[in-house]
Amino acid sequence: MAAAKSGDAAAFEELVNRYERKIFRLTMNITRNREDAEDSMQDAFMKAYSHLGGFQEDSRFYTWLVRIAANEALMRLRKRRPNQFSLDEPIESDDDVIPQEIEDWGPSPEQRYAQTEMRDILNGVIDQLQPDFRVAFVLRDVEGLSTGETAEALGISEAAVKSRLLRARLKLRQKLDRIFRQGGAH
Repeated sequence: MAAAKSGDAAAFEELVNRYERKIFRLTMNITRNREDAEDSMQDAFMKAYSHLGGFQEDSRFYTWLVRIAANEALMRLRKRRPNQFSLDEPIESDDDVIPQEIEDWGPSPEQRYAQTEMRDILNGVIDQLQPDFRVAFVLRDVEGLSTGETAEALGISEAAVKSRLLRARLKLRQKLDRIFRQGGAH
């Protein structure tokens, strides 16, 4: 970090390599569109690079970068469809976007189908969340940031993060409960 701050481009490139996948996954979870996610990620790294001198090292670089990337993705989402978010837009996902857990024993075709179906159901329900709730949920529960880091990344209080997270989880629970009471989504 110190080398990157002093102008070492190779050091900043190492930071990009270290966080590129995580930042892309974050922007993809926010925008739900590969092109917007890639553009948001690139803009976030460009902004981070151009503002490195102003980075206060009282927080982690990753948290600072997450804040920039989340803002870029949200701006792109607002520009694409001001004050309106489609529930019908297809979910773009491939193995690069959704983290795969490595298992010692490969799942059977039935297990693989069930996992894919469950992931599709969950992604569909997450897509339906209001963007503010979705971002808080993704940062806290998907990316694993602490409540404090999420608050810092979003520029809101920890109480606001907890409130958004609670509302997101309740909405997810209601929607999933409705789906499973109907005997499945498909």
